[in-house]
Parts: sequence; C-alpha cells; structure tokens
Amino acid sequence: MDPQAFIRLSIGSLGLRNIGIEVSTGKSGIQRLSSSSYVCEIRLRGFPVQTSPVPLITSADVLHTQNSTSSFYLEESDLKALLAPGCFYNPHAYLEIIVFSGKKGSHCGVSVKRQQIGVFKMQVGPEWCEGKSLILFNGWIGIGKNKHENGKPGAELHLKVKLDPDPRYVFRFEDITTSSPQVVLLQGSIKQPIFSCKFSKDRVSQIDSLSTFWSGSNDESDLEGGRRERKGWKVKIHDLSGSAVAAAFITTPFVPSSGCDWVARSNPGAWLIVRPDVGGSESWQPWGKLEAWRERGIKDTICCKFHLLSEPQDRDNFLMSEIHINAEKGGEFFIDTEKHMRTVTSATSPVPSPQSSGDFGALSPVVAGFVMSCRVQGEGKRSKPLVQLALRHVTCVEDAAIFMALAAAVDLSIEACKPFRRKIRRGFRNT
Repeated sequence: MDPQAFIRLSIGSLGLRNIGIEVSTGKSGIQRLSSSSYVCEIRLRGFPVQTSPVPLITSADVLHTQNSTSSFYLEESDLKALLAPGCFYNPHAYLEIIVFSGKKGSHCGVSVKRQQIGVFKMQVGPEWCEGKSLILFNGWIGIGKNKHENGKPGAELHLKVKLDPDPRYVFRFEDITTSSPQVVLLQGSIKQPIFSCKFSKDRVSQIDSLSTFWSGSNDESDLEGGRRERKGWKVKIHDLSGSAVAAAFITTPFVPSSGCDWVARSNPGAWLIVRPDVGGSESWQPWGKLEAWRERGIKDTICCKFHLLSEPQDRDNFLMSEIHINAEKGGEFFIDTEKHMRTVTSATSPVPSPQSSGDFGALSPVVAGFVMSCRVQGEGKRSKPLVQLALRHVTCVEDAAIFMALAAAVDLSIEACKPFRRKIRRGFRNT
C-alpha cells in the first residue's frame, strides 16, 4: 500500500511577556489583566480559525517548550492553494497568530472590550513543500508596537512553528455501506482494491460469546407503539483472499428513548468493533466501542463517541473521540489524540498504554496527533465514506481493516439514529 503525502504544521510553546498593558476601570482605579487573560487566534488561509490560551511568563515561570497548541494538516492540494498568488490586497498566504487580552468583561455597567496586543505573521514559502521536518521558528519575537515607560521593549511572544511529514493512507468505500461495497486505496488517480465490505441485518443479534459484551440495558417496556428498534446490523471487512479481518456489530439496539421519538443520549445505541482472535475462524477480540445518539436542536446532530477497549476481562475503556456530525449535511468523524488531550484532562480520561500497532494507545509525543478520519454524508444521501489513516498506525493490512470497520459503523450510525415514526393511535387521527 502506498500512502499519500501530508504535512503537519504545529504551533506550540506559546508564552507572553513584557505586556505592560493596563485596562482602566474608571474612577475606581486601574485593573491589571491576570495571567489567564490572554488568548490567540491562529489563522491559515483556507482553514478554520483555531483559538488557544497564551500563558503569561514571568521570570519565575517555566516555559513548557514541548506542548503543542494547534495543528494544521495539509495535503498537496492545500499547499498548492496556499502558494498560488492571491488577490491584489492579499497576494501571499500567511500563518497569522493574533494575540488578544482575554475575556470580555464589564465594570459599573461599562463593557471592557478585548484588546489586540500584537500579531505574528509568517509567509507560506516553497520550503513547506519539501516533505521533511523543519523548524520554521523557535524563540521570542516582539509583537507589541508600544514600549514601556522605562524604554524596555513591548510585548513579546514565544512560539515554536514546525513542519513534519505525516503521510496517510486514503481509502474510499466505492458504494453505500449497506450495498456491501469494495474498499479501495487512493493514490492520485489510481484506485487499488484492498478490502471488501459485507453488510447484513439479522433478526436476532447473536455474535458468539460477544453478544452480551458491552450491551446496554434498553427497556423495551418504555417503547411507544410496540417494538421499534434497529438491531442485528453487522459489517465484516474481508481482505483480498476473502478472510474476515475486522468487523462491527450492533450490541446495544438503537431504540427511541422514553417520551421521545429518537435515540437519545440517555440511552444510546452501541457498536462493538472487533478483530480476529488467535483462537481461530469466527472468533473475535473486542477492540473498540462506538456509541451514537441524536442531539435535537435547530440543526440536529449525530454524536459518535468512541472508546478504545483494553483486555476483555478488565473491561476498561479509554475515551478517544466524541464528535458531533450534522444529521442533514454529514461531516467528519476523527480521532486526534493531540486534540483529545487538550480538551480532556487526565483526571477524567485515563491514558491508555499501547497494546499493539493498531491500538494507537500511547498518548506520547511520539504517536500524538492525527490517527484517522472518516467523512460521511447526511441522512438519506448516498454516503461513500472517505477514510484517512495515519501511516504510523499501520504495520499491516489488518491494522487498516479495523479502522474500516469503525468507519462503516460511523456511517451506519447516521441511518440508525434517524427518528422513528410514531404509530398513530386509534381515536387520535385528524380528520
């Protein structure tokens, strides 16, 4: 299998010093901004703006130079777009980091607006396309226009900007998952068949000894209008020889929660993602658990929550991703350990240890970052999932197969979370 070239642009080691900025609070005096009152917006043309806090560094503070604050992943087409000449007013593309005084506030009914402290700009250059590790900047740089009253320099920003190659395998399901499509590897215009996907829907969900593993406690007595459930769905991923190398099974049926007509967070449906056990044919080893439910709102979303499982007898699990996908338009499910560590503290999410090459368990600087992504369409659309998988997590074809099973489960969860039609009771039909 041949990967496609991607690069990872990381921005980290952020720190701020020599601020000397004061915010007036009226006649009552002067209020200095606290060390937690600074944020930055990280911008790169064509990508969503990312926001990160910036710590205030004093002489007694230690700057953590290993932390990564933000990352952008660029493929060849992204680099071409960034290097292409822009409009008259903006001919070049830049990485911009705009630092602001933090949270908006008020004093005596008068609002205190966020203030811009300074801007760091770096032009995108041809060295970005060389495909090798490169430190673009590392150290302190002045970003403030004003100086202190004692003549010392104004605000300074510390940051580290680095490029690293991050090749990926790109797979695509050639048809909708329920049609048991072929899965191909994309390399430019070349499509290489790698897997076949077999979807089936059983009336009774019984999967060897795993039928009760991680099963929920759906109470069918709460269902309105009789038995309404989506269960018994399973997807098997086969290699080119026809051997099953991964699978996904519904273990907790998708049913409407009590008092509503959709799969709610209080009672989600669940998939078990499995890989072949050394015990023999049709013997499976649990690898991951995917829960899914519907969030109602102005725009409904499907929430997919993925846990990595450890040894079956322990039944420990590690939250790796929780993504909301637009129910109508679709979206992207992804696993990125770096983003996960920035949003979940170690106190609430234990750090898993590596089990095997496909378990991507160690959240260390060596393996931190992007793991996989899966782009799917919304409800009622012909979704042909597009899957990207980091090269460093694949040592054999079987490692890639388990992620294809997870991608299939994500795609099918969009359909499984569709609202159930209520049965109209006699005597309540409108005339």
